[in-house]
Amino acid sequence: MPLISVIIPLYNKDFSIGRTLESVLRQTFTDFEIIIVNDGSTDKSVEKVLEFSDSRIHLFHQKNEGAASARNSGISKASGSLIAFLDGDDVWFENHMEKLAKLYTDFPDCGLYCSRYLMKISKNNIIAISYKDSVQDNYRGILPDYFASSMKFRVGLTSALAIPKTILNTDMLFNPEVSSGQDLELFTKIAIKHHVAITGTYTLEYNFSLENQLSKTPITRKKLMDFSQFSEAEKNNKSLKNFLDLYRVEYALHYHMFGDTHKSQFYLKEVDKENIGFKTRLLFHLPGLFLRTLLKIKRVLNKVGINFTVYH
Repeated sequence: MPLISVIIPLYNKDFSIGRTLESVLRQTFTDFEIIIVNDGSTDKSVEKVLEFSDSRIHLFHQKNEGAASARNSGISKASGSLIAFLDGDDVWFENHMEKLAKLYTDFPDCGLYCSRYLMKISKNNIIAISYKDSVQDNYRGILPDYFASSMKFRVGLTSALAIPKTILNTDMLFNPEVSSGQDLELFTKIAIKHHVAITGTYTLEYNFSLENQLSKTPITRKKLMDFSQFSEAEKNNKSLKNFLDLYRVEYALHYHMFGDTHKSQFYLKEVDKENIGFKTRLLFHLPGLFLRTLLKIKRVLNKVGINFTVYH
């Protein structure tokens, strides 16, 4: 059996899946299998996969049920001790699995093994994600505080991490009922109960520019995770509370932006006042139409390589 099973959910990525697969097959670490779950693609994604003849590639098909369902299906078919995830538009550097495998060997009792990543925010602008407010850029080992480290940029990025298969059981899988933030929910659940280790090396290019381009579905049409499942844990973990409040504020602002005051207040009422910054408070006093215009401007700025947030 391979040490690592690589799970790739595939839906209409014929423009990028070839490059993604090549990045896996170029790995210096070779003890792996690739499980691709075609989630009802309607383009030429499957044809692109079939151009590869490597025996470690296993292709499965299902009707379109979303990334969470596709990842869970891949997990059920995996034979590796460590489950790594890769989205069909991200690219691993040649040392990615080597670094994660060594981290797994050196720190065997963790629930998440995370690699540092570069974030592509536009065609010609790629930034190295840093957690220097929490640990040094060359730090390797168990994070002192996963949630504090994740306040500006998330340590738990799907394509940048691996999880021991023994952890991924009925209560620890991606939630198919959630249409946005399934990864956020699962990795939060794991990090509450387990240590998180991080590499000191950048091994991934995360294509945020494409995600930003595709994630234009209004929040009113999304199914979000239930924060109440973390209410007891938050009482005893200030960093967790701050981390989740960051997303409560984000969701509340988006609901305000699209005119759903009730939903906006639903999320805001659980947020500690100290976790709502001055800039963010101002935004809640602006009309939704104006905010939607600002969001469009933000997306244009992202395309030219300017990335910013108002949540902290």
